[in-house]
Amino acid sequence: MAKHVGILTAGGDSPGLNAAIRGVGKAAQVVYGMDVIGFRDGFRGLMQDRVMRLDGPTLSDILTRGGTILGAGRDKPHRMPVGNKLLDMTDVMVNTYTRHHLDVLVCLGGGGTQKNALRLKKKGLDIITLPKTIDNDVAMTDTTLGFDTALGISTEAIDRLHSTAHSHHRIIVVEIMGHRTGWLALGAGISGGADVILIPEIPYDIETVAKAIRQRSREGKQFSIVALSEGAMSNDDVKAVSAVDDQKKGAARKGKSAPDVELAKLEMRLANRTLSLSKRLEQLTGLESRVTILGHLQRGGTPSAADRLLATRLGTACARLIHEGVAGVMVAARGDEVEAVLLEKVAGQRKTVPLDHPWIQAARDVGTCLGD
Repeated sequence: MAKHVGILTAGGDSPGLNAAIRGVGKAAQVVYGMDVIGFRDGFRGLMQDRVMRLDGPTLSDILTRGGTILGAGRDKPHRMPVGNKLLDMTDVMVNTYTRHHLDVLVCLGGGGTQKNALRLKKKGLDIITLPKTIDNDVAMTDTTLGFDTALGISTEAIDRLHSTAHSHHRIIVVEIMGHRTGWLALGAGISGGADVILIPEIPYDIETVAKAIRQRSREGKQFSIVALSEGAMSNDDVKAVSAVDDQKKGAARKGKSAPDVELAKLEMRLANRTLSLSKRLEQLTGLESRVTILGHLQRGGTPSAADRLLATRLGTACARLIHEGVAGVMVAARGDEVEAVLLEKVAGQRKTVPLDHPWIQAARDVGTCLGD
């Protein structure tokens, strides 16, 4: 009897998702004779039983398309907004899985999706996941779907900003996605020749950054590019976060909540840190400073050749694992091979940039300031 496969894409959109859907779907149908359906808009579509047939015509011509034909969503199965409440809808999703006689559910997503997939696994569903995020921070895999495309887009943006920075003798601060990890800003900063790269893994000192820029001016270089992860923090920011965390822990021990005023101040401070950095650098260097926030531009457009290859490799390997009866795993990239990694080893983990990573050493060796 043919196996029945369900697919959903959760979390933020990412280049290469359609290529991965195609890889899973085509291999499952053509090679193994499986029946494949998709659920729209992530886990909410699974809960609401909103289905798309992923047959040959549907999968045709989606390899090069950005985004996801299934739609994506950030809903959590155990805390899903329904009406005015947050409800645990995992049992409803189990019912949908059973009603369609699914043998496996394939979830494409980042760190949050890996945790949500594990929750469904613990409910008794057979689950396989594929790692997707432009942040490249999913644990236990060499790289993730979408990272290479976003890296190329961010690098091209820095390339383009060089000319205007040079023409006007400006500092340009380029904010690049990456709340908790700096893979994207670090890679794009090195590739684009940024003069300063600031990432969450290395708290920065504003005086050190300003000193590096002033030194460039003394050498006759009248502009500087600062590649900034959106989650990068100064030493003062780190101290502020630590202080509020201590307040929260102290309040929790007394059965109280942390002061709302302090939390609001911290949130406001962190929300405006890119603009604050730009203004402070103006004051410390005497150079005009401008901010460019790339935002969701990094997620869009046609996936790169590398992401299409990765998506097809992981997708077809996923179909093969389904055929072999393997479940409860993430399909990870390992060099030119793939590896099935238990979800328990992936969920709740994050791949940050090691401080001894070759990229960091290479950046230092070419004179890039990392803020420390």
